[in-house]
Amino acid sequence: MKRLVYALTFTVLLLAAYRAHTQPPRDGRVGPPGGEEIELLDDFDADGDGVLGASERRAARLWLGDPQQQRGGRRGFGPPGGFRGRNNREAPSPGARLRPDGVPHYPDAPLYDPDVLRTLFLDFEHDGEPNAWQEELADFKGTDVDVPATLTVDGVAYPGVGVHFRGASSYMMVPDGYKKSLNVSLDHTDEDQRLGGYKTLNLLNCNGDPSMMSAALYAEIARDRVAVPKVNFVEVVVGGESWGVFANVQQFDKIFLRENYGSSKGTRWKVPGSPRGDGGLRYLGEGLAPYESRFEMKSNDGEKAWRALIELCRVLNETPRDRLEQELGPLLDIDEALRFLALDVALVNSDGYWTRASDYNLFRDAEGQFHLIPHDTNEALRASHGPPGGGPGGPGGFGPPAGFGPPPGFGPPEGFGPPPNGAADGPPEQEGRRRGRRGGGERGGFGPHGGVDLDPLVVVDEERMPLRSRLLAVPSLREKYLGYVQEIARDALDWDHLGPRVEHYRELIRPAVERDTRKLTTTEAFLAATSPARDAEDSLRAFAEGRRRYLLEYKPPAP
Repeated sequence: MKRLVYALTFTVLLLAAYRAHTQPPRDGRVGPPGGEEIELLDDFDADGDGVLGASERRAARLWLGDPQQQRGGRRGFGPPGGFRGRNNREAPSPGARLRPDGVPHYPDAPLYDPDVLRTLFLDFEHDGEPNAWQEELADFKGTDVDVPATLTVDGVAYPGVGVHFRGASSYMMVPDGYKKSLNVSLDHTDEDQRLGGYKTLNLLNCNGDPSMMSAALYAEIARDRVAVPKVNFVEVVVGGESWGVFANVQQFDKIFLRENYGSSKGTRWKVPGSPRGDGGLRYLGEGLAPYESRFEMKSNDGEKAWRALIELCRVLNETPRDRLEQELGPLLDIDEALRFLALDVALVNSDGYWTRASDYNLFRDAEGQFHLIPHDTNEALRASHGPPGGGPGGPGGFGPPAGFGPPPGFGPPEGFGPPPNGAADGPPEQEGRRRGRRGGGERGGFGPHGGVDLDPLVVVDEERMPLRSRLLAVPSLREKYLGYVQEIARDALDWDHLGPRVEHYRELIRPAVERDTRKLTTTEAFLAATSPARDAEDSLRAFAEGRRRYLLEYKPPAP
């Protein structure tokens, strides 16, 4: 009976996740996952200072909780009170008590130094109410409101930072009281305030990644090949209590652009991650609306920039194969795009372009050329994956028990959720190609999943992914792409090269992981995933060696 109840609960939660990711806005367009942000700031900022004080936030929360506003149940889009986890998992025990003067300080080390584990202290205004900050951040999830706090790092206090929960499935599928990802804005109340030269922190909970290293390792491997956000590790303490290790991922902002392209001039877009994100750069006509619903412009550059994006899509999709490289070159850094695609598949980024046609960043530089930047790589470098955003099954995880999942044939109602392999609507005769027969299988209706034997030419004919289907249809570009895949396998996945980095991170964060009471998997799972033993199953080593062997032996089919 317990297993049946769990199956029904799991079904309800998956449907909730589907709806949160895929339901279109009221105008019927695809839209970013979860719908548009609720704008509260202008309506509740009574004193006009640009932020919401305590009384203003109370008023906004009352409005959010009013059933007439249809804003109830905001803490995770699940059952009342939030998702309690697998088998009603109990709330975690409090973490270790830490003080700013009782931890190592690294005042001379860069913010993203991979060799240090800084401790970040956050103190909210809720003295004596240990859970109030979580409830307030949950209430304001998906709005334009940040909750103010004081951040203390290396003994220095940064007052008035703004904090909010971030993430989609990595938020929804995590029970209250367990680690959820945080965004911290240093310039919330002081536009000039910075930490180590940066104004935004993305503190990720490493959901579904027992090693906690996928994003950091991906960034290290990718850095010599494409522009990629920096990643290292921090320990976060809230109200004096440790909330454990987080991945500290650099923001895709003007600071990132100056570091990687020498100038912040240009236009940035985020391509939101979703099974139906459909941000693969298909040409959808000359109207702005289909593009505005698929791409989030992060800089206010107006219609001219949108027209440049539309032109990129048109040229990519409609130029004959024999002229594609010549005509696309001025608009897109093609060689960089091939390296982006090679990393995506060689490292099996199961939230990547090849499986979602979304979840990456775009940048158009001052010369008018587009660049692709990886985003959200915590589901890479692993041999198998559960439903998107879910933790591993079995003891200690938030997924289904080992060997147990939704009933056979479970899936969304007809016409609901992503088409097969996340494909756009199209003729049924194309279904076979869209289901990704070239390796990987499917992920319960969410799209193909990856393994060590993921074919480098997976979904190579997928029309909603023209960076793959159009670029790799050009023989010379396909050959260059496969060369990059081989180079990544030969060099980056060589355990003599990768192993020392895994060992370094393992020893750096292990003490904090062991005392972390709010982590999403167990210490045992962390140690197994990062084990140096050759025979350790489901470890980074097992993935790297298996993937490397498969790719180096791979023989592409004849054109």
